[in-house]
Amino acid sequence: MNGRRIQGSLLSGGTQKVVRGFCNRTGRPIEGSVLVAPALEAGLYDAIISARAVVCSSGGRTGHMQSICRGRGIPVLRIDPADLARLDGEVTLHVESESIVLGSGPDAEVTVARDERAVLDELGSVCVVIADLQDIETVNAFGPDAKRVESFFIREEFLCLAAGLRPLDALHGGPGQAAAYGQALANRLCGFTAALLPGQRIVLRLLDLRSDHAAHVTTAPVATEPNPEMGLHGARWLLGSGAYKHALHAALRSLRDRLGDGADRIHLSVPFLTDEHEYTQLREHLDIPADVPLAAFIETPAAVHAARAICAAGASELFVGTKDLVQFYLAADRNNHLVAESYQTRHPAVLAGVRGVVEAARAAGTPVRVFSLRADVDHYLRHLPSPDGYMMCTAELQQLFAAV
Repeated sequence: MNGRRIQGSLLSGGTQKVVRGFCNRTGRPIEGSVLVAPALEAGLYDAIISARAVVCSSGGRTGHMQSICRGRGIPVLRIDPADLARLDGEVTLHVESESIVLGSGPDAEVTVARDERAVLDELGSVCVVIADLQDIETVNAFGPDAKRVESFFIREEFLCLAAGLRPLDALHGGPGQAAAYGQALANRLCGFTAALLPGQRIVLRLLDLRSDHAAHVTTAPVATEPNPEMGLHGARWLLGSGAYKHALHAALRSLRDRLGDGADRIHLSVPFLTDEHEYTQLREHLDIPADVPLAAFIETPAAVHAARAICAAGASELFVGTKDLVQFYLAADRNNHLVAESYQTRHPAVLAGVRGVVEAARAAGTPVRVFSLRADVDHYLRHLPSPDGYMMCTAELQQLFAAV
């Protein structure tokens, strides 16, 4: 099999054009390996972040684990299941040709990928999507351009994966365990704030653990859902949880006790929201203090149409989650490679929805930020009204910095 090339589809690029390593099928972390797995799921988190590259046989460009890889600059290649079964030993992944070569070969020069020049000034203030503390340190060490970064955004479930926390286990364990979980979150966030530059902040997206991901990181019972993406998670799950309030308030108290006024640098955001009623109900259900900013994620068509009302309900800012918005607008599962051609991040219907959110937010005086893949930045700049800023993954922002 030495030298045989297998063609695939690149789900996530990386900082290197050529990556070589030995295949890791164990599901356990092996530093510098090429992780080989049928699908990427939360239980593989440690193995994913220790890998130089990932090869799988299912999934789309914007799945949660693929997003972690994109943020870390770890390339992900999807190949046919029959070809995946043949991967063994040393392999070499070629990012530009979207292929993988079996066996060893002559050393290839490893170079940093450089994307087309873009005008950073048009992006506004940048919000960087991160998976762990390392991403903040990486961005802020980049140089003068790091001052363009106004905020860092992290999902609570990603913070848990990096810290080895099991949120559902803790929340099922009673108020004491829920509070301990909240304090553990605060411990991590305090470490994050220490790495911030002046004027930067952290936006924590409240727990949004889908059932298919939760099943891999908890011993608590998890319902089996036929369509987890459209199931019980996000704001719906938070509204039904009595224990999460204890965890959140423990986190907020700990942050205030340890950081004082510095706790104001940590903001909260509501995930997977439908309308202004859910936003208002959730703020009341969690008893979030009036002085704690609570942003809203706009990632469902219903939330797009309710954007003006969500602003009026008191949202501190809006974040347009285009990855989910695309799949719901176009009925194309972002994790299903069979409909990858239908998953179009530049589709006119999607852009019309994003445009409406930006215009509604600007009319209300509410800050609004739009997530963009690096490949779409220039297109969005040309076809959308200017938001207050864009959201980008760590590695893709680095590539953009390097290109100017």
